[in-house]
Amino acid sequence: MNQQSILVNISPIIPAGEDIEKAIEFYEQKLGFQTIHTEGKPLSMAIVKRDAAQIFLQKNDDKHLAENTTFLIQVTHIEQLYAELLAKGEGIIHPNGHLATKPWGLKEITVIDPTGVCITFYEIASS
Repeated sequence: MNQQSILVNISPIIPAGEDIEKAIEFYEQKLGFQTIHTEGKPLSMAIVKRDAAQIFLQKNDDKHLAENTTFLIQVTHIEQLYAELLAKGEGIIHPNGHLATKPWGLKEITVIDPTGVCITFYEIASS
């Protein structure tokens, strides 16, 4: 019997700037991720994870690449995440990225990491 392949998860590899330790600190302290792997001396790559979301942070100081990198992470109970992020400092959420329901049916929060990568957390808005 033939079985269909199922895509399970996506783990983006994103530019983390020249200072991987600074990137790890942001993802751990501001976004609640945990570092599950690091590579290199000095560090050249790290994997951070929160729940099922996993991100590969790669040493890369190309500002243009970072500022043009964006991805979405689906969440449940986005209001609780919003409150958690606000409690960690107003500056973490992009000025235009506060919790809002968008015309395309998603509730979204947007943050920009220290290198300029745009991360949007979203939940499908109930009808």
